[in-house]
Amino acid sequence: MSIKVLKNEGRELRIRISGESHTTLQVFRSRLNASKDVEYANYFQNHPDLDDPEIFIRAMKGKKGEKVFRDLCKNLSKEISGIKL
Repeated sequence: MSIKVLKNEGRELRIRISGESHTTLQVFRSRLNASKDVEYANYFQNHPDLDDPEIFIRAMKGKKGEKVFRDLCKNLSKEISGIKL
């Protein structure tokens, strides 16, 4: 997964993620919107064959969008690494 930061201004973060499907983006979106630290989160896909999807996060006042996203990634990583088959 390759991530490019498009906007990182305090509580707002917009990133472009390449090489991921709607499934991964939906996980990010649903987990972010379930967080008490997030006011709004969504992902956007302009042209499915030409453009990589973007995730937009607006954190609650007093929170930073980048920190909220990094914390989510750490938590997801822990959950996934704990899966036993």
